[in-house]
Amino acid sequence: MRTIRCAILDDEPMAVALLSKYVEKISSFELVKATTNPFEILELIAQTNIDVLFIDIQMPELTGIQMMEMLGNKTKFVITSAYSEYALKGYEHNVVDYLLKPISFDRFYKCIQKIESLSQEKPAPSVEVVTKTEEKPEEFLFIKTDGKLVKINLNDLLLVEGLKDYLYLHLKNEKLIVLDTLKEFEAKLPASDFMRVHKSYIIRLDQIETIERNRVFIQKNIVPIGETYKIKFQDWVKSFL
Repeated sequence: MRTIRCAILDDEPMAVALLSKYVEKISSFELVKATTNPFEILELIAQTNIDVLFIDIQMPELTGIQMMEMLGNKTKFVITSAYSEYALKGYEHNVVDYLLKPISFDRFYKCIQKIESLSQEKPAPSVEVVTKTEEKPEEFLFIKTDGKLVKINLNDLLLVEGLKDYLYLHLKNEKLIVLDTLKEFEAKLPASDFMRVHKSYIIRLDQIETIERNRVFIQKNIVPIGETYKIKFQDWVKSFL
């Protein structure tokens, strides 16, 4: 049986600790993250695959229902709540089971068996499915700006400009400032679509409108091509000639 990757989200630290202890007893499960912070879970699932999220319903910043609506079919959910009236609402989403608090290990183990059974029923992924799974992280990113996580579609990202300890993201309809480095941000971008062309710039290649000497024009932006990156960029241009 393959390892099932899971995460735990609950605003009560004791509940997080209890479920973490339960998961550690299950050899077929890998606990990737256990937290009281919903934004950490959003960022995690945007960056990596999580098979199951154990999630509380009543939380102060984002409710479990809101989280499930935001995450959609990116993972399966096990609701953990002290209130049974949320069960029907939860099953409108991709919910595997509903654990009513206080959760006993016996009831938790029955939930685990159900998850394992569903996992075994899945057919082996085709090449097409694998390809789509790999592309998902490249369609969007969650970035931290103004103390919150903001989802940006990479198709809207025109270029990234480095400003000392910050990045200036030029999107089609807005501009955002992010605390990050160009090197770290570049690693998050698909190399087939983006290229670093200067020590201070990363551009989206399909948004280039004009190339003039050592400059490229993207909408109203003029981006210089640095000496260090010139050969790589010229080779890319030659591939279309």
